[in-house]
Amino acid sequence: MEQRVLGRTERPVSTVGLGTWQLGADWGEVDERDAVAVLDGAVEAGVTFFDTADVYGDGRSERLIGSYLGEHDDIELVVATKMGRRMDQVPENYVLENFRAWTDRSRRNLEVDRLDLVQLHCPPTAVYSADEVYDALDTLVSEHVIAAYGVSVETSDEALTAISRRGTASVQIILNVFRRKPLEFVLPAAQAAGVGIIARVPLASGLLSGRYDEQTTFAENDHRSYNRHGEAFDVGETFSGVDYETGVRAAREFSRLVAALPFEATPAQAALAWVVQQPGVTSVIPGARSPEQARANAAAGELPPLGDDFMAAVEELYAREIAPLVADRW
Repeated sequence: MEQRVLGRTERPVSTVGLGTWQLGADWGEVDERDAVAVLDGAVEAGVTFFDTADVYGDGRSERLIGSYLGEHDDIELVVATKMGRRMDQVPENYVLENFRAWTDRSRRNLEVDRLDLVQLHCPPTAVYSADEVYDALDTLVSEHVIAAYGVSVETSDEALTAISRRGTASVQIILNVFRRKPLEFVLPAAQAAGVGIIARVPLASGLLSGRYDEQTTFAENDHRSYNRHGEAFDVGETFSGVDYETGVRAAREFSRLVAALPFEATPAQAALAWVVQQPGVTSVIPGARSPEQARANAAAGELPPLGDDFMAAVEELYAREIAPLVADRW
């Protein structure tokens, strides 16, 4: 699989990585053996980038990856984690003392002395502008606790604020067929600054796989059940902020566009390829619940160009069905 340098980390990563939220929690239960099989399937398919967070399963996702790394020390992987959501979401909690505690815990979970990349995990908006926050992160770099730092954001404005900081190595942002706003300013600004872009929620919480319909139900402990209206965290993280019925209808139309491509691809693979083929994207991080799904996701990184006609049709679909719901919010 193609490797791209992840911004100011100066580390190459696969264009399709693996998001591991689902290995921790919030997507229903995942057996530990199944989780390890997913990691294996991804690596076997050429994935060299894992993304996790200290709150995924209260550290379970990190611990699974740490154990896996310990048993596969011959594999060259970049692991990004996130911190900041273990306490109340107020700017006052984003201080060096807490950063030390959070990163120490993640280092134990991942069984490493230095973390490859630590991202602030969608903190309050004011945090992105605070000099003392970046000073604290720079301190952790100078102490070799972390190799680099970045941010995970909810909005394009937050991304642009972080990109303007000299120490920001990467920005993680929602980008998919249903969330195109980052294409306007965020990706060009990141390219100009040498900041990596990690695209998350690339399948709109599974909608773009084409596997859901109006009768599909999700487990009670799946965020696609309990966060549909933003009850637990930003609603944009669930179905990209699109109401379920509209999302299913638009995803069905997207699947028809994929079926007309001159080469074989599943809707999920085409949706991932759409992200990978946007200028400025470093890596896209779909989740997977089986090794087969991990391998299929990885194959999207090797699809040929989707073509101008397909890209234009996708843009028209977005403008007609989705933009009025999301364009002004994130």
